[in-house]
This record gives sequence, structure tokens and C-alpha cells, in this order.
Amino acid sequence: MKVLILGGDGFCGWPTALHLSDLGHDIIIVDNLSRRDIDNELSVESLTPISPIQTRIKAWKEVSGKTLGFENLDLSKDYAELVQLLVKEKPDAVVHFAEQRAAPYSMKSSWHKRYTVDNNISATNNLCAAVVESGLDIHVVHLGTMGVYGYSSVGLPIPEGYLPVKLDVPNKGLVDQDILYPTNPGSIYHMTKSLDQIIFAYYAKNDQMRVTDLHQGIVWGTQTDQTKRDERLINRFDYDGDYGTVLNRFLMQAAVGYPLTVHGTGGQTRAFIHIKDTVRCIELAVTNPPAKGNKVHIMNQVTETHRVRDLAKLVSELTGATIKPMDNPRKEDAENDLIVRNDNFLKLGLNPTKLEAGLLEEVKEIAEKYKHRADLTRIPCESLWVKK
Repeated sequence: MKVLILGGDGFCGWPTALHLSDLGHDIIIVDNLSRRDIDNELSVESLTPISPIQTRIKAWKEVSGKTLGFENLDLSKDYAELVQLLVKEKPDAVVHFAEQRAAPYSMKSSWHKRYTVDNNISATNNLCAAVVESGLDIHVVHLGTMGVYGYSSVGLPIPEGYLPVKLDVPNKGLVDQDILYPTNPGSIYHMTKSLDQIIFAYYAKNDQMRVTDLHQGIVWGTQTDQTKRDERLINRFDYDGDYGTVLNRFLMQAAVGYPLTVHGTGGQTRAFIHIKDTVRCIELAVTNPPAKGNKVHIMNQVTETHRVRDLAKLVSELTGATIKPMDNPRKEDAENDLIVRNDNFLKLGLNPTKLEAGLLEEVKEIAEKYKHRADLTRIPCESLWVKK
């Protein structure tokens, strides 16, 4: 298959591009390298050294013998160029990672809120409009987030996208209907992913576009089988308060002797998935498209759920790190439960990587090795959901 990876230079996009290329697919990365610009803005780099994109592509050619294409495009602005690229390359599928992905970053200021909305929503709508304009039957696979569901405790398993309801219709009685599970975004970033759902639902209904929307949990880990082959291929490891995911932050903090920063009570339950499983799920989604004319296929891309304080305790027991409670910068419930259905990926053959199997390896091979690159002043999360 020919697959375009939009945002293919990023934390999830880069290892996905290599994974699909390794399987023999023809891969073209489309990226405006904005994540690298944000590193400059925030004055903090990945804990792991990230090579220039052309160096990455050259290294992959050397170790695998396979070629990656690259196009520098801004999906939110370069619409005509996007249409031309689709018409020229005629991809079978497009994987859409090209959105600003950090909730704390989206809440830093009014500018960051507006940037996140402008970038993410324009990118998604431009992609859908371009697919329709191209006249091609292209399967769009989008990386969404579990955060569209919110983190309120409802006591029932969260379904995969759709909630079956019974409507009491006059003169007809009870009528069965599936509706999109009500969204409850906790940040501007999560709000854009909620809006993405509506955009995809419209294009699937109006233009019979084939769309798979993946509601992914928090990604932990760094390396995949492909990124391990050469240090020039290494994946990002973000540890700062804006982009570092909670478990990776704990691993880095343990490596440098910094207390594990648990926000609030630590009773927030989150869904998690290893980066190796992320790329495998994308592969399964790309190779199992919905039929044309179907509603958007939504799958929960998660493998397990944990409370934040339990994660901190697990990392502490493995490494000897201390735990330090901090004020929670987010506006959220102090405690919540989270029960998630992930039947679709398990049926497709996903064999999940569990925390116990990979945590210590991640500490030793990544956090310990590169801890000299850490800027400890960037660890605290300073983006507040409600300004004081």
C-alpha cells in the first residue's frame, strides 16, 4: 500500500512511518517540522537526541534499504499543495498525526489556545476537503484521544465511540439508535479532538469518506524495533511540563534523582499504551479499512488503565525514587475511575505490551543513558487550566 503519514516527524508519526515501511508499504512523510519549532519556543529539547529529518531518512535507507518520501507541507495552510500531492501520489491511506498534541501546551495562553484550534481543526477539515476534491477513495486513519470522553466517573465501560440508546418516539415506542459518545474535553487540545469527530462524521455521511478514528490513551516508552536500529533513528522522549507524558516524566525524574511529581491526590485514572503498540494499532487500522459508505470506525487504542499515584508507586519501587505531591494545574476531578472497552484491537490480534514488562528497560536504556541532556528547570508543569 502507499501511505501518507501526516505529522510523520513526530513522537507517534516517526516510529509509525518506520514500522509501516519495514512491512513493505510505500511511505511518504508529510510534515512542516513544527514540533521542532516548538522545542525552540519552549527552550527544551527531547531527552533523546533527534537528528534532522533528512538525516533520519538517510539512516533508514542505510539500515533497511527502504526509501521514505518527504514533503514539507503545513496542512492548516497549504491546501492547494495538499490536493496536488494526493492527486499525484494517489495513496491508499492517509494517517493523520498532524495536530498539536499536548494539553498543557494548549492551555499556556490565549495565543496557544487559538493556535491549537486553528492548526488542528484546519488541518483536519483541509485533509477531508482535499480527499473529496481529489476524487480518490482514500482511507483516512486519524489519531484521536481518550480525552474526548473526559475523565468523569460514570461506572460503566466506555464504548468504542458510539453509545447505544433507546429513544421514546411518539407513536413508535422505543427506537434503537447509536450516537457518538458524549464528549467532555478537559483542555483546548482535547476540545479540538472532539471537534474532529464531528468533522469526520459529516464527511463519512455526506461524501462516503472511509475514516477510522483511533481514541488513543497516553503513550509511554520511546523505542520500537525499527528506531532501535541506529541512534540517528531514535524516537522523541519528552519530559518537560508541557509535552512530557506522565509515565515518561516519572521515568526521567527517577533517572536523574528528581522526586516524582504527582499532581493533586494522584487519583486520576488514565489509559495507557506503549509506543510499540501504537504503531501496531496503526498498522491494523490501515490494513482493515471500513467499507465505503459506513459510519466512522472508532476504536479505543489503549491497553491498560492506572491511577497516577499507583504508577508513581510502581516506578518508586523499581528505582528507589521518592514521591512528591504537587498542586494540580488541571481543572479536573481529584479522583476518577476509568473503564475502557478495547475489543476491536484485541480481535484484530493486538498482543499488548504491559507496564511491568517494559518499565525497567526504559529506565536503563533511555532515561539513564541520556539523563545528562535533561534540564531540570523544565520539569514542573507551569501551564494552568484556570489562571490565578
